Amino acid sequence: MLLYGTALVIFSVTAAPPVSDGARMLEYINAHRTIYLVRQLLWLGPGLFLMVVFLALAVALRHRGKSVAAIAGLISVASWALSLAWPTTGDGSLALVLLSDKYSEAATSAARAPFAAAAEVLIALNDVPAVIGVLQTIGVLLISLLMVRGTFSAKLAWLGVATGVVGIVAEVLRPVLGWAYAAYGVLLFVWLIWIAVALWQLGSPRPAEGPRPVPAAGGRNAADP
Repeated sequence: MLLYGTALVIFSVTAAPPVSDGARMLEYINAHRTIYLVRQLLWLGPGLFLMVVFLALAVALRHRGKSVAAIAGLISVASWALSLAWPTTGDGSLALVLLSDKYSEAATSAARAPFAAAAEVLIALNDVPAVIGVLQTIGVLLISLLMVRGTFSAKLAWLGVATGVVGIVAEVLRPVLGWAYAAYGVLLFVWLIWIAVALWQLGSPRPAEGPRPVPAAGGRNAADP
């Protein structure tokens, strides 16, 4: 969650990359190479940890429904794993950095044109509803429906249900939502922080209870004076 939080801070305080025109995008990356690379890595990195988190949730909830827990775990872990191989992050693409280098090295406009065209394809992919994103939200919804049955806080469970439902709609309608898509991101961020705390508490050893006093004759405890 620290990675996502850092990414959100950097996203809010740095100049936004162009939302169209491949040539402008590649020129922007060339001028802001380091910060652009950091942004992409911060969006990608949490996927590795979220694979572990959702696997842990599926295991913790398996007694609430083995089949649903297995399906939810498979969908969640696979979708976050596949997100690492997807060419875009929703905020850009690491591939654009390589295209920017090639674009800068090209000596003529004709030589630069193919790189600018490739950049426009990647820009467009950032706004296309991806199956991976929809699967991630379905995983959140299924896991949260299991949580409603117990083990975790009811408030946490219903927040997860709301996050999953809003997420499915947000991912499907992503091209037309614009900044409204961020509402899903905020819900997911809050839910994941709460989940991290809940898993930590669930895995923490509970203090052992001391032996109870043995009642003595007459109904008094042996420990009583």
